Amino acid sequence: MERVLGIGGYFIRANDPAALMAWYRDSLGLDGDEHGLWRQESGPTVFAVFDPDTDYFGSRAQRTMLNFRVRDLDAMLAQLRTKGADVAPDTQDMPGVGRFGWVTDPEGNRIELWQPA
Repeated sequence: MERVLGIGGYFIRANDPAALMAWYRDSLGLDGDEHGLWRQESGPTVFAVFDPDTDYFGSRAQRTMLNFRVRDLDAMLAQLRTKGADVAPDTQDMPGVGRFGWVTDPEGNRIELWQPA
């Protein structure tokens, strides 16, 4: 059985993304690259702040989106489909970052699954 390996990212909508990102950097020492990649001791986690009108999270009512790192994205998505989960039909490849897929939980929260490069 495929299992998530950890939290791969946490995404936040913000009215002023640059100011909020600066606060996390300046107040907590969270230094992320242009993609929000922040290296932790246990593995990579993406911290990114999005414009308030983004559709990336699915519903605009959803203010944040949890991202889980996975070993094999295709196997995880197939497993979720077998269980009848609401899996997005497309995946995304981001060179040097990895592959992404999405599933919506029973409460309507979109979750991102990330197979790091």
